[in-house]
Amino acid sequence: MALPVLSSSGVKFRRVLAHFPQELSLAFAYGSGVFRQAGAAGGHGENNMLDFVFAVDDSVTWHMMNLLKNRSHYSFLKVFGPKQISSIQSYGAGIYYNTLVPCNGRMIKYGVISTDTLIDDLLHWKTLYVAGRLQKPVKILTQNENSKLQAALVSNLKSAVTAAFLMLPESFSEEDLYMQIAGLSYSGDFRMIIGEDRLKVQNIVKPNVLHFQKLYSNILQDCPQVVYKHHLGRLEIDKSPEGQFTQLMALPRTLQQKITSLVDPPGKNRDVEEILLQVAHDPDCGFVVHQGISGIVRSSSIVQSAKTILTAGAKKSITYSTKKLYKMTKGWLRKTS
Repeated sequence: MALPVLSSSGVKFRRVLAHFPQELSLAFAYGSGVFRQAGAAGGHGENNMLDFVFAVDDSVTWHMMNLLKNRSHYSFLKVFGPKQISSIQSYGAGIYYNTLVPCNGRMIKYGVISTDTLIDDLLHWKTLYVAGRLQKPVKILTQNENSKLQAALVSNLKSAVTAAFLMLPESFSEEDLYMQIAGLSYSGDFRMIIGEDRLKVQNIVKPNVLHFQKLYSNILQDCPQVVYKHHLGRLEIDKSPEGQFTQLMALPRTLQQKITSLVDPPGKNRDVEEILLQVAHDPDCGFVVHQGISGIVRSSSIVQSAKTILTAGAKKSITYSTKKLYKMTKGWLRKTS
């Protein structure tokens, strides 16, 4: 099953791509500069920064070529060369961001991640950083014929649905599902306390329900554990212990490990399957899953944000953080007004 590519003109985004080395296994644009978000902080105007992620097979070679083409995009780290930049990239979520870069009359931010690191995150939710972005609508700009990457992209969407099912009641709306999915990668993210609009998930989902449907409708129709009443926009799932156990066993490996470490007392070292069976019978099963996801996101978001001070430089880091705090404040004021 192919990952749905959203329809709309991608000319302005591909014009941006032309400024970079073309050895990309995947490139996509995301965020409020690509998809309309609700609220005054969202908008869809020309002032919103464009966000990109570039997956590359060889990070050292790609950074070497990009330093030749776009040396000014990098912070002081450029003096250390592509090997050191790639080494720094490997920390945290395994992605290296250049931010507040002027390009074609717009400000852009782009992250570089190795194809192998991306596949690992998509399949196992090691950090849920880029995998989390790909659980929401994105604009795919280029994608090579890497079948392993293609399968991992689809697997990530299925995992998002499974995790959301475990945290939802027996019956719920399609919008409830998409809100749960969109919120996965923000669970435990300290930036949701300092630096992000707290209505972010709602702002992402409400204007983009049709885009979420394009992304998930085939998966929902093919899923044996859900009754998908598409015409009513409602879903019903099996919340029996047996049903929840099947879903828990289908979760990505890192999340299963986080759940077992939360439930299993130190020193007992029980089998993962035995622990997940216990969780399936627990009335707080959904909460345990949420805690596991929060544990993954919290650690990766802290390291990645700390890394931004190096990769962006002090001046850009302050500018970027100030803009985030401004958006958060506007969101808070809308919520309380």
